[in-house]
Amino acid sequence: MSEMPKVLVVDDDRRMVRTICDILKLKGCEVESAYSGEEAAGKVKLGGLDCVLMDIKMPGIDGVESLKMLKAVSPGLPVVLMSAYATCEQREEAKRNGAVTVLNKPIDFQQVLSFLSLLKKEESILIVDDDPEFSRTLKDILQSTGYHVKTEENPEKALAQMEQEYLVVILDLKLGAADGLDVLKKVLDRYPEKPVVLVTGCRDEISASIEHGMHVGAYTLLYKPFDMDKLIRIIEDISRCKRNTLLGEPFDFGVI
Repeated sequence: MSEMPKVLVVDDDRRMVRTICDILKLKGCEVESAYSGEEAAGKVKLGGLDCVLMDIKMPGIDGVESLKMLKAVSPGLPVVLMSAYATCEQREEAKRNGAVTVLNKPIDFQQVLSFLSLLKKEESILIVDDDPEFSRTLKDILQSTGYHVKTEENPEKALAQMEQEYLVVILDLKLGAADGLDVLKKVLDRYPEKPVVLVTGCRDEISASIEHGMHVGAYTLLYKPFDMDKLIRIIEDISRCKRNTLLGEPFDFGVI
């Protein structure tokens, strides 16, 4: 797998397209070019793209209308719009229709490259749970979707690993003799922006701990047995928010 993604650059200004493509190629990206929204939609239909970088102001079908076309073809494809003079209304409409963000021209290439580098990066997840069968099953499922997963039964050993760049920590609220809520507090005290998804098989008997955990700053909570697809959607949302912060978008922490 290539470390850098394949990017489609779309702009009616051919010199701009050539400049952006040349810079991205120098940094290791694969690039495709298009000069209209219609041409871009045709290339998106062919597949194989990881991101689209597109001007918001083009003759004919503009960037926002083109964005709608691209999202209809490939809903999950990240589309970053560019503009020298987009209005607030255009920016808001672009985001409502699925744009990652609208970048000001001239674009900050370091910012864009940091965003692109995460698109192909294997992301890591830490599972902290004293049930080895649950951890093993969850690990197998998450690894099958492309994540690198580590499991840990011992909460103290888990805390010692928190400096590693985990995308998300999945933490059971009951860890044998240990209290998952105490572990959560220690994690968020040191790393307040680290997303922690709480899981538990209990409801009424630890309802106070659950409420406290969400108040302290857990990202969300799932009751066992939970829908694995829902967990994967949560993790994907965290990943998307993390990437988008590199382009100046806020991380909507704990909104799920």
